[in-house]
Amino acid sequence: MYKQEYAKQIKTEAKRLGFFACGISEARFLEEEAQNLENYLKEKRHAKMQYMENYFEKRLDPRKLVVGAKSVISLLYPYFPHVLQKDKNAPVISKYAYGKDYHYIVKNKLKKLFDYINNEIIKINGRFFSDSAPVLEKKWAELSGLGWIGKNSNLITKRGSFFFIGELIIDLELDYDIPVKNFCGNCKRCIEACPTGAITKPYNIDSGKCISYLTIEMKGKIPETLKGKFKNRIFGCDICQDVCPHNKKPVLHNDNALFPHQSIIEMSETEWHNINENIFKEIFRKSAVKRTKFKGLQRNLQFIKKHIL
Repeated sequence: MYKQEYAKQIKTEAKRLGFFACGISEARFLEEEAQNLENYLKEKRHAKMQYMENYFEKRLDPRKLVVGAKSVISLLYPYFPHVLQKDKNAPVISKYAYGKDYHYIVKNKLKKLFDYINNEIIKINGRFFSDSAPVLEKKWAELSGLGWIGKNSNLITKRGSFFFIGELIIDLELDYDIPVKNFCGNCKRCIEACPTGAITKPYNIDSGKCISYLTIEMKGKIPETLKGKFKNRIFGCDICQDVCPHNKKPVLHNDNALFPHQSIIEMSETEWHNINENIFKEIFRKSAVKRTKFKGLQRNLQFIKKHIL
């Protein structure tokens, strides 16, 4: 009985902390994902993200990250902004990067939830992560009943996919949720909309063609064969999410830390292309965009540059 009561308390506190959804699954070896991960690496679909080749066993088994782990608590934190960039011709950054770096925001919320369990429910051992460890976050969220992994490889819910994912891996046995149905059906909008053909077939992403990878993760020169295919994207890409029918009415965030620097909303096409390092540091000093550095942003701007009158 305590497993149900503890799970209920955890979900109530997660909601109070601002998480959109919370689901719980049993910590175990993901045998069904082993072959998928092996194929992903063998086929080099991870491009030059060599870190994906590390910690193969840990990616499949959270008990190797937390000794004695019993439960994986998955959480979704919304980030869809209240306002979008005004100049329709301006270079575009991904919506998740409008505000402060989500790693710190979400991890702070996860810590609060961890401390709540530890102090208000029962003493636990465990760890918490948000895109910061070898954890198959989307798969655990799917197993926890929060949504399904769509054809664009994103976790999708009936309220869209504009969420950060976080998880607690703890040594407490809880009442476990069950997966939900995949509602992608015959829809191929994400596949058809991808301008670089990165979604090679349903549920398969070639990272070497993905705009998000190319504008953030990749170092060096962007392949000339992709010239003219970026749809003005200079940091990340939301195209496959924007066209998803489940994102017609996305969940708006309610976190002051995620509200953008006003310049991000107001900057014109010309201003973006004339950005200097001082402006970059001012606008993005607490942003995830810092990851690409000013040099990387300049590279991306040059790649998409059109003639400006």
